[in-house]
Amino acid sequence: MRGRRLTAVAAVAAVAVAALVSACGGTEQNAGEPHANFPVSVASSFPAKQRLAEHSDFTVTIRNAGHAAIPNIAVTVVNPRYGSAAQAFGTLIPRNGPGQPILASRSRPVWIINQAPGPCGYSCRNRGPGGAATAYANTWALGRLAPGRSATFRWKLTAIKAGAYRVAYHVAAGLNGYAKAVLADGEPASGSYEVKIIAAPPQTFVKRNGQVVQSS
Repeated sequence: MRGRRLTAVAAVAAVAVAALVSACGGTEQNAGEPHANFPVSVASSFPAKQRLAEHSDFTVTIRNAGHAAIPNIAVTVVNPRYGSAAQAFGTLIPRNGPGQPILASRSRPVWIINQAPGPCGYSCRNRGPGGAATAYANTWALGRLAPGRSATFRWKLTAIKAGAYRVAYHVAAGLNGYAKAVLADGEPASGSYEVKIIAAPPQTFVKRNGQVVQSS
């Protein structure tokens, strides 16, 4: 299943980035980011049907299809229904009713991130956001991307909440919203997946050689 382009996702991501830039004191985190469009090609994958406790990979590979280096290739992952209010690969639970305790956060994971993109250092080994995490909501960056080169963002996940969900991603060429990643037709580089997580966990068994096999 291929990701579908979502201009709405691009708008959500742009609003989230703009808000965080303002909160972080303008453009100081990435001074000198050019106001330009950077052409890219994108290939992504995520299983449409999954089971509780099943491991899966959410992968986005971006190729720099232009003649200029991309300043800082980045991917933002959101639930299109809630935007960056929900954590990446998560959802929001309903608000509490009158007289009920006030929650510090309504965001809850649908998938646990076992390993995030970037070098697997201390944060990654302890199921943190990983070496490529940024100060921007639900956003990871892998740095400069030379013309003709590719960068792969891979999240290793475990499904922990049954139901039907949509996961969307938006590719950016920088963190301040000035350098934009666009497809060949000029559209924002973004897409989404509709995923159904089945309540029954996957069945596993051990073969005679000791190999653990998961049945379909």
